[in-house]
Amino acid sequence: MTGATGVQDGECVTLELLKQKMADFTKERNWERFHSPRNLLLALVGEVGELSEIFQWKGEVPKGLPEWEEEEKVHLGEELSDVLLYLVRLSDVCGVDLGKAALRKIELNAIKYPKPSSE
Repeated sequence: MTGATGVQDGECVTLELLKQKMADFTKERNWERFHSPRNLLLALVGEVGELSEIFQWKGEVPKGLPEWEEEEKVHLGEELSDVLLYLVRLSDVCGVDLGKAALRKIELNAIKYPKPSSE
């Protein structure tokens, strides 16, 4: 079954798909002129701030957020999505292949922080 997003249930959502959907969304609204790297970065920072507010007074929370209400989890998903979408759009506008850059960064981190040797 295809949802409102145009994605089949169980279908993997790729960064490429998100990039294309964001580019289409932006073009349909004639917003390209507003999507400079600087503006996208500032919007991203604002969304990270909104994401931070959700956790601001919660203290430490366990993985899976078992004590959170469903409404809070939905709100969290929305804010996480805003951050992801601005990041994907920023990388596209800057000409950075975000998926490849992330994989390269993991490889560099593996070199920088090697797994401990078993003793």
